[in-house]
Amino acid sequence: MFATTLEAIRSTTSKRTAYIRGILALLVIAIVFKAVWLAQVGLGHGRELVDFAAFYITAKLVWLGTVDQAYQFAKLIVIQKEASGGHDGFMSWTYPPQFSLLLAPFALIPVGIAYLLFAASTLTLYLAVLRRLAGNNFVLVLIVFFPTIGITLACGQNGLLTAALIGMVCLFLEERPVLAGAALGLMIIKPHLAIAFAVYAVLRRSWIVVATAAAVVLISSAICTAVFGVEIWSAFLQSVRDSSVFLEQGNYPMHRMISIYAALRTAGMSASAAFVTQGAVAVLALAVVLIAAYRTMPARERLGLVAIVSVCISPYAYDYDFLIFSVGLALLLPALLASAREWERGLIYALPIPIGAFGYLQATTAHSGEPSLGTLSIGGFAIIPLIALIVGIVLLRSSGTEAVSGSTVRCASA
Repeated sequence: MFATTLEAIRSTTSKRTAYIRGILALLVIAIVFKAVWLAQVGLGHGRELVDFAAFYITAKLVWLGTVDQAYQFAKLIVIQKEASGGHDGFMSWTYPPQFSLLLAPFALIPVGIAYLLFAASTLTLYLAVLRRLAGNNFVLVLIVFFPTIGITLACGQNGLLTAALIGMVCLFLEERPVLAGAALGLMIIKPHLAIAFAVYAVLRRSWIVVATAAAVVLISSAICTAVFGVEIWSAFLQSVRDSSVFLEQGNYPMHRMISIYAALRTAGMSASAAFVTQGAVAVLALAVVLIAAYRTMPARERLGLVAIVSVCISPYAYDYDFLIFSVGLALLLPALLASAREWERGLIYALPIPIGAFGYLQATTAHSGEPSLGTLSIGGFAIIPLIALIVGIVLLRSSGTEAVSGSTVRCASA
């Protein structure tokens, strides 16, 4: 019943248009509200920092010539505490220097306007790419992932940007490999989320994609070295090592992570056992990539499978990173609509909703100072059966859907 109700929204152009306009209006209101809030309270004033405030602080450090301090946790704690008006919360900085450089221009304008530009531009790019991939299913994907888009905007994270880049890889890989490679190379800002697509490109012998991606990484690294100095790389690597210790000790908000590692850790399992389980899941995910690369099936189904498993390889993935999954679902929906039973589609539509909704409620209560809603990683427990269900349907039942799906991604209607 749930699946039928949602799918009915796609039935006419007028229904699709009405729902899309309503969702877009809510998202615009959310961005404006957050921009005004940041403009009024600044970077904290005694409140816990939101993610975009941490972005803004690092961007300021770029212009001060001290961006290496962002990678030194002991110094960054002091900087963030001063910026937030004395709040003890801490957000580690483990992004590659490329992302620090990308953020630098935002420090030249007030934080409220900076957030407005960042959120609006990344949302626009994400929606444009998702619409190309989803076609008439665009509204359905928007509804299912509305809570996840909401939490991404609420904290000012870069999940919309990374999902758009992965979507561009899928959109262009078959026919415009240079553009696909450039998008894959730009995923250096979050390389752990691009592992599946890097492996897929190699397995498919898409050497133009691989070479372009490598060139983007190398050129951007050279620029960062010229701007920040060669020592920025040792600082970055040290922050990664410190971050792994933080993760092992459970010092991150793992209830908002979507990895099986986080799920098991929040359920009380030891770090070593959770890492072993995470490794097993990563191997299974790469096995799906291997199957997708060599099995005869429509390109959109191959790429969709790679997209949905890409978010479960690393133990370090948050609810806002789950937007990459929306790219995979957009690609796989024709096959799922043709092959999945109604109750299965209902589960596929229902499971992503609490992942974003729970993260939003957790973030809201954290920033308001109210008690936490819980400590379990809902996303980590929900994502594995969700992926298993979709992979099973696509690999076992959808062999006859090629005519429905089309042989290349470009066949999706706009």
